[in-house]
Amino acid sequence: YLQRAEKSIDRMIGIIDDLESISHLETGELELEFEKFDLSTLTKDVIESQELNATQRGVMVTLNTVGDPIYVSADKFRVRQVLVNLIVNSIKYGKEYGETKVKLSGVGDNIIVEIADNGIGIGNKHLPRLFERFYRVDKSRSRDIGGTGLGLAIVKHIIEAHGQTISVMSTESVGTVFTFTLKKG
Repeated sequence: YLQRAEKSIDRMIGIIDDLESISHLETGELELEFEKFDLSTLTKDVIESQELNATQRGVMVTLNTVGDPIYVSADKFRVRQVLVNLIVNSIKYGKEYGETKVKLSGVGDNIIVEIADNGIGIGNKHLPRLFERFYRVDKSRSRDIGGTGLGLAIVKHIIEAHGQTISVMSTESVGTVFTFTLKKG
């Protein structure tokens, strides 16, 4: 009973933290701390931090870059938050014994980040609402897997606060690709 209560409390704390973050992002109260940093090193760190989760599901996470280092000018803490959210989702909703591919490439003044999986995909009717607060594609499955339903809304606000864009492409039973940009450093 106490273990179940602890899980519920931890879930509520997570929801409150996410609500506080999204509130600050939506009202513009959150001030980003821009710095120049190596995005490929940060991405490798995030992938390493999720290695246990990936291994438990048999998911291979790979990183493809145009070279090292890849400098961006952004809020490192917030970019880490974006990468963690998207990579965790890719592992959770990707195919068991599947693959998550992270690709960093440059175009003009921007670095393009793609996070692709070969998982269950998302139906077209869900894509326009995917970045809304508390929106879940499969409510029963999402409840079992966990999460607050705020992650993608927070990701979108963080990327937009950087003056950049994020998009998603998905095909059911084929996989999903999230793409966002950051300013080169």
